Amino acid sequence: MDERTLFLRPPVWLPIAVALIAGGMYVMGKYVEKQDFSPVMITVSGDGHVFAVPDIAELSFGVQTQSKREAKDAMEILSERMKAIFTAVKKEGIPEKDIQTEQFSLHPVYDWTERGGRVLKGYEAYQSLRVKVRDLDMVDDVLSAATNAGANQAGSVQFTMDDPDVLKSVAREEAIKEAQEKAKVLAKDLGLRLGKLKGFNEGGGGYIAMTMRAMDGVGGGIEESASPPLPAGEQKVTVSVTLTYEVK
Repeated sequence: MDERTLFLRPPVWLPIAVALIAGGMYVMGKYVEKQDFSPVMITVSGDGHVFAVPDIAELSFGVQTQSKREAKDAMEILSERMKAIFTAVKKEGIPEKDIQTEQFSLHPVYDWTERGGRVLKGYEAYQSLRVKVRDLDMVDDVLSAATNAGANQAGSVQFTMDDPDVLKSVAREEAIKEAQEKAKVLAKDLGLRLGKLKGFNEGGGGYIAMTMRAMDGVGGGIEESASPPLPAGEQKVTVSVTLTYEVK
């Protein structure tokens, strides 16, 4: 019985066809790989503003002693005057929780001479209070009471909001509405449809507290009629937002 072996030779065109198909698939793969399928985004911003009358005044005042030879002498004078001021302010109806020490210092004072150079002259003491006044009609009375009790230094009167977050919330709503309207108009102008909200950012939020100088270096008390008018006016609360939308 004869054994025969059959050899099949592939067609000449087969390797060429395989190479063309593989090359085509590779090229198509690279083409698809390079396509940018990320959605189109637009970013818009909006601002919201609210005006409100301040409901809190923060007053700053204190005592600066003259130079005393001994540090304890300066401290005794400071302590006596500050106790008197503290008592006077409380009599105006200000609770202790709204009175706090703002600054305190005890420092040496020097004279300069040609022969001796720096020579210790004595010591000065300083302390200031920050007082929160919740009834704005009482600002002048509290200032007068403090200076009549011995305050000879004052920093400022600052009108502010006790709870600005409520006003910020209102301003934020206005800012978001403005940004949303801008997004709708922009999408329409581009011939696209507004899609999902993809990003939100809030910045620039805050309000401007009005500050004015009260008196500085006042010696002794001031007459009630001499107190200058201190109108609180209005303050502006501003919130800015940025929205990012997908468009189709």
